[in-house]
Amino acid sequence: MAAASAACICAASGTVAVAAQAEVVKADVRGVADRALRAQILQAIGRAAPPTSRIEARRRAREAAETAISVLRSEGYYDYQVDSDIGDGDAPQPFVTVAAGPRSKIRTPVIAWIGDEPDAKTIEAAEKAVTLKAGDPGRAADVVAAEGRIVAAIQRRGYADAVSAPREVIVDHADFTMQPTYKVKAGAQVRFGGIKLASHGRISQRWVQRLTPWKVGEIYRPESVAELERRLTDTGAFSAVTVSLAPKEEAVNGERPVVVSLADRTKGAVELGASYSTSEGAGVNSRWLLYNQLGLADTLTNTLQVAQIDSRAQTELSLPDWVRPLETLKLTAALYRERPVAYEEYGIGVAADLTHRYGKTSFLSFGVSVDGTETNEEEEANFVTESHIRRLALLAAYGAFSLDRSDDPLNPTRGWKIDARLQPTVALGDGSVTYLKSWAQAAGYLPVNALGTVLAARVKVGTIFGGDIPLVPAQDRFYAGGGGSVRGYGYQEVGPRFTDNNPEGGLSLFESSFEIRKRLTNQWGVVAFLDAGSVGLENNPDFTHPKYGAGLGVRYNLGFGPLRFDVGTPLNPDKGDPLLQIYLSIGQSF
Repeated sequence: MAAASAACICAASGTVAVAAQAEVVKADVRGVADRALRAQILQAIGRAAPPTSRIEARRRAREAAETAISVLRSEGYYDYQVDSDIGDGDAPQPFVTVAAGPRSKIRTPVIAWIGDEPDAKTIEAAEKAVTLKAGDPGRAADVVAAEGRIVAAIQRRGYADAVSAPREVIVDHADFTMQPTYKVKAGAQVRFGGIKLASHGRISQRWVQRLTPWKVGEIYRPESVAELERRLTDTGAFSAVTVSLAPKEEAVNGERPVVVSLADRTKGAVELGASYSTSEGAGVNSRWLLYNQLGLADTLTNTLQVAQIDSRAQTELSLPDWVRPLETLKLTAALYRERPVAYEEYGIGVAADLTHRYGKTSFLSFGVSVDGTETNEEEEANFVTESHIRRLALLAAYGAFSLDRSDDPLNPTRGWKIDARLQPTVALGDGSVTYLKSWAQAAGYLPVNALGTVLAARVKVGTIFGGDIPLVPAQDRFYAGGGGSVRGYGYQEVGPRFTDNNPEGGLSLFESSFEIRKRLTNQWGVVAFLDAGSVGLENNPDFTHPKYGAGLGVRYNLGFGPLRFDVGTPLNPDKGDPLLQIYLSIGQSF
């Protein structure tokens, strides 16, 4: 019995020791009726293990009182009374008793100019930037933030050297008000000079000068300096970019140059990759990239790709900010072989594309291309499908735009986006034809925050005018089915088929998708989806007999976007369609 009792005492002692280490508030707060204010004081006081002596408890109570005073003053309570004390016992609880008193209200703020005043419009802009009104709570953070807004507003009007002196805040304990006075030195108004390259490596100064969003002699705007830095950074040609206004000692005739420092990326890089898709097969690729060889922030990309469907050797020269800022010219030359189920194509082609970007994800593009192709196409006559070789010269132009108002290009949760493309083509050779291919797509995203869910929907329509089947080349027809189209079906396997069950393609397209995206944790989420789509042999899209696919998916957040794993099944399959299709990719399906 004695041994058992000793064991029980040890166990009990161990429990007490563990409990003693549990954190509690360093000091309780009493006397504060405002729950939000009390919670703010408690959070500032913090938590720790309980005190082990009365001396430690008194020290904590004094520290808690000082913290409570800091919080009260920051919230505009200047007529406070704070007392600290401790409870009874050898290890008592510290506490503070707070009488917050009335909260002081702001009187109309005043701006006192040091030296010469700026122009009248700048004074007006500074006064508007204060935003504090008479009667507002006298929070310290609000008073300090107003000072920063004043200086920023003055600088935006061209006074680059504007600074603030220590402000003066007078608290009147008789009427519980506080009067902030901001002391500001505006300095002289600054005008832009030219570009001064502090370090530039292989880049051309003339090219950098062309990117400036101002003209020499214009009034300084800090946002213009930030815009130049963004434009240089977005080219991807530099490992570091710094843009700043030169010191006033370097001004010439009242104009100050802008100092640009650029560090070149390494001259080149080699990238290797591999891919696999249940519908599109396996592939390997390599890219050899050369940066800034022409001194124009250019990128030369040499690609070699061997894949089941798309194999190619391609060279692309990208010239950012070609004629105007935010415009990118791309020149491409390629040898390629495409071998989907519907056709087999060998070709050589050159293309030029000019893209003007609006924001980070919206753009307007124009381009031209010339291709020489040899295609093994199928054609059906009298219920018999035959293959034949078709040689064509294809001359095409296109215009396209993308307007993206969603919150994330890889994982949108709200907003919308619209994409469209128009491409006239002249095909010369075996069966010459002229046709116009066009399509448009819209997608929307609606968050249901209470459920941690996003409702997403997409619709796409397309049509080809001026040609018919079989004159429109197989590689330019519409096809549907696969991970970015109608899930549950294989790649290009939605639409009309030849007697051998291979896809024929069509002159019109309709696709739609609806998803319910549910976030489970910060890393994991699930998706339920329903897709529909049809390909028609006529110009008008067929909305009456679509193929349906449905399924479930898992999303894993990689930080920059989700890893997507979807399993789909056809709801109204044709003969030969598999029961399931699996899709693995990065980013949401739309």
